[in-house]
Amino acid sequence: MSLLGLLIVAILGGVVALASLKPNTFSVARSAVIAAPAEAVFARLVDFHEWRDWSPWAKLDPNATSTFEGPNSGVGASMAWSGNRKVGAGRMTILECVKDELLRIKLEFQRPMRATHAAAFELKPEGPGTRLVWTMKGKNDFQAKLFSLFVDCDRLIGADFERGLANLKALIEEKRAA
Repeated sequence: MSLLGLLIVAILGGVVALASLKPNTFSVARSAVIAAPAEAVFARLVDFHEWRDWSPWAKLDPNATSTFEGPNSGVGASMAWSGNRKVGAGRMTILECVKDELLRIKLEFQRPMRATHAAAFELKPEGPGTRLVWTMKGKNDFQAKLFSLFVDCDRLIGADFERGLANLKALIEEKRAA
């Protein structure tokens, strides 16, 4: 084997070794304080029909399709989506719902990569408003570990969460001010 071939094998081996050292799980979380009571915030979260108004991904593909199954809101409510390469395709289903306090969601991504993650929205009173914490957690398979060597997933997903929280905050606060 040539020196160049050995160098390439060594580099690839190093990349694989670095990827294998990455954590087996990930967690992304962002929060915002919304000047509204928890019930006003929760109403926009618990009904997937309301998400188009604030979701950071809705603006990435206005032609994306959404289909709804189960009840309109609460446990068992489900929304499937399909859109362009920025939005991808998948399904989310509400697994747990504690009125005005907590929402747990199962996220099933079909494309661009298959993955299943957990998302949650936690609401806590803060001053005259509500602190909303949006989290997503999941397992890092080898492909995700390799990807994370080149892309800061917390920053990438976190930026979407920050846009979504800002959209939701503006939507709720504008409605309350009107």
